Amino acid sequence: MLIGFLALAAVVTIRWVLTRVDALGRVAPFPRISVGLCLAIVLGCAVPLVVHARLEHRLERAASTVAGEPVRVHCQTVGEAFVDVGSELGYVRWGEDGVPERSTLIKSHVCGDLRAWLGSSKAHPTLDQVVAVHVLTHEVMHMTGTTDEALAECAAMGRDAETAIALGASQDEAAALAQRYRTEVYPRMPDDYRGAC
Repeated sequence: MLIGFLALAAVVTIRWVLTRVDALGRVAPFPRISVGLCLAIVLGCAVPLVVHARLEHRLERAASTVAGEPVRVHCQTVGEAFVDVGSELGYVRWGEDGVPERSTLIKSHVCGDLRAWLGSSKAHPTLDQVVAVHVLTHEVMHMTGTTDEALAECAAMGRDAETAIALGASQDEAAALAQRYRTEVYPRMPDDYRGAC
């Protein structure tokens, strides 16, 4: 859509340049409204893309810090979420050799919770925001080679505070977030996520 309206603005401008003087020698005014409308739509489409890219970049920096190596984080787009039927909150793909990729997909609503937490004071996160930070940490554990869900869950609980700090929380805020996950969420996790700690 962004490219289409940008192209339309260019076509309208080029057409005006080529036909701005009619057969009687009158100069047509520049089509400000048409071009302006197209450019406003382009800007309206570009802002969410820039916000999305900045969020992914910030999450990648934090995840790479926790992983100790460069990793990629992709936040599911609205279009991807529309056709998604999986119930997981994030995932890492594994190669045929059993080695995990160094990239993860985090579901759209989880990224929304991460974005909300990043924009907050971080002092009083919602339970969804606590879970979102943990999901990022959990997927980092998979990207670094932990294949078992219970082991990844246990390792992630031990590093949730590190992820929160990498995302801008203070030591106290990070510790409180990690403790809240451990006491309020972990006991309710499915059996295949528990038992390794």
